[in-house]
Amino acid sequence: MSDAPLLSIEKAERVFGGGRSLFGQPKPAVHAVQDVTIEVRKGETLGVVGESGCGKSTLARMIVGLDAPTGGRIVFDGRDLVAEAGHDLRRLSREVQYVFQDPVASLNPRKTIRTILEAPLRYLLDLDRPAREKRLGELMDAVNLAPEFLDRYPHEFSGGQAQRIGIARALAADPKLIVLDEPVSALDVSVQAQVLNILDGLKDQFGLTYVFISHDLSVVESVSDRVAVMYFGRIVEIGAGKTIFRSPRHPYTHLLLNSAPAPGRRSLIAEDANTANQDAPVESTTFELNDETAEDRSKGTVVLDDPFKSLDGGYTAFTCMAALDHRRAPAVRMAASALLERSSGDGPPSVARKRWRKA
Repeated sequence: MSDAPLLSIEKAERVFGGGRSLFGQPKPAVHAVQDVTIEVRKGETLGVVGESGCGKSTLARMIVGLDAPTGGRIVFDGRDLVAEAGHDLRRLSREVQYVFQDPVASLNPRKTIRTILEAPLRYLLDLDRPAREKRLGELMDAVNLAPEFLDRYPHEFSGGQAQRIGIARALAADPKLIVLDEPVSALDVSVQAQVLNILDGLKDQFGLTYVFISHDLSVVESVSDRVAVMYFGRIVEIGAGKTIFRSPRHPYTHLLLNSAPAPGRRSLIAEDANTANQDAPVESTTFELNDETAEDRSKGTVVLDDPFKSLDGGYTAFTCMAALDHRRAPAVRMAASALLERSSGDGPPSVARKRWRKA
């Protein structure tokens, strides 16, 4: 794995809505992605986790050029991705591909698998018929599907087979980066393992780089070299996968891990169903950097000593929690208390001060 970044995202944001009405009244706006800065190195798998609605899929769509950021920059292999998507989308599509969450819905039901897989070979690579036939055989072999499946329609396949066809379509143009948006969430456990094993083999075989988006923590832990945690459009924590799951620094990461069901675990920490949502965000539900001032003491915060300092070979804790909303505070307080207790034990050095002050 190379240290050179293949993908660099700098302070990217995406706002939906906004502006003013005919009579000058402000329209509501949703900040789906806010101030995201992250790098993806060649040959690595970056996992992106977070609750539903936190902006994971919006970030993925911006990376592949399906959506344009309203602020910031996205640089791919030294080139401005947004500018390239505007004037040379074919070149971008040859190098960055997307695997969708719903394997069957992402395939055209009126076309055979041969026609679906030939489209990128014809329009992106300009291959002639003999070259296309050879490439189709290679793609079907790569995803462990029989060549006779090429003349069938999408509805004739199981979910796992349809997702493998989606992966073959993404591989057809020989990309450098593949964005996988919840690629196994619609599959049962045994089929998930098959698809993940195929993805792992393809990564080594073709020298691919993955951005793997999911809210299944066990899947992300098993496939990712690094993990980024998203909350309300922001990256709140990023680091080596093993470190994130073994010793989370951020209260929300701790809450997310404790919310995941596991055999033998009876009590789960979960947020209230009435927690404020992205459509009507309030200041207290976002993660903010706060200095320890008199004002903060009246708010109640977890203060990081140096939240932008890299720890343990690239591990970074970006922000701290301002848990002011009474609907969210109890669950976060429990997570923060457990986090601070862990900080005094063995393991990587903690960046949190060992005190949680009630709001």
